Amino acid sequence: MDLYAILGNPVEHSQSPFIHAQFAAQTGQALRYERLLCPLDGFATAVKAFADGGAKGCNITVPFKFEAYALAPKRSERARLAGAANVLRFDADGWFGDNTDGIGLVRDIEQNAGVALAGKRVLMLGAGGAAAGALGPLIAARPAELVLANRTVAKAQALVDAHADWAAQHDVRLIASGLDDCGAGFNVLINGTASSIAGAEVPVSPAVLAPGALALDMMYGTNAQGFLDWAAAHGATPRDGLGMLLEQAVEAFYVWRGLRPEGAPVLSALRERLGLAA
Repeated sequence: MDLYAILGNPVEHSQSPFIHAQFAAQTGQALRYERLLCPLDGFATAVKAFADGGAKGCNITVPFKFEAYALAPKRSERARLAGAANVLRFDADGWFGDNTDGIGLVRDIEQNAGVALAGKRVLMLGAGGAAAGALGPLIAARPAELVLANRTVAKAQALVDAHADWAAQHDVRLIASGLDDCGAGFNVLINGTASSIAGAEVPVSPAVLAPGALALDMMYGTNAQGFLDWAAAHGATPRDGLGMLLEQAVEAFYVWRGLRPEGAPVLSALRERLGLAA
């Protein structure tokens, strides 16, 4: 059976083995998917040993997405835009790096949540790896305006500068901002900061939410609950990151196997497995 895994630190919480086992059963693909905890100072050694052992590919989670990108001589355009890779495929002629986080986010918003991004005003919080992976596909969905707000504005500006040409090609107004002055009345709010993991308060004013806005946290489970409660209390439609996790996995499966599984039944099974409401 072809071998795949999720590599990261920590990794024991990952739902990827369950997801890809469901995908394999659905599509009739013979594969095995594992978790591999990598030393913080030994990712390159660990992933090389995994590939040399006959594995076909892997997912990459924190904190190794930027390092994974550097290790892949072949890269997709979305990985190049992000400067980070969450998927590696081990080909005979060299490793291929891709980033499926952003397309997973966009598909979850547009297909699963039923919110079209074209022409909308979108606010993304954070300028780390999550934002880097999401920005390119979000721009490609052609919102009218996309504001990237971060505690350190220079970090947000660096990401905006890196995506300026891409935004111009798609007629998207792309702006960097601080958290205190990012504007108001956005149709879609995406939280890509570490505030949920830290149990901190939502770092922006409720004024950022237009009536009936979609407010999505990239986290899920207890980590996302504070944000979801805040969003609901201020009239937004709350959504966690489980659909994004599922949809990025659908795309990763396609990168490896050339097939896109049907995500909806697996997302339902995953929510039931975790005891999370739809």
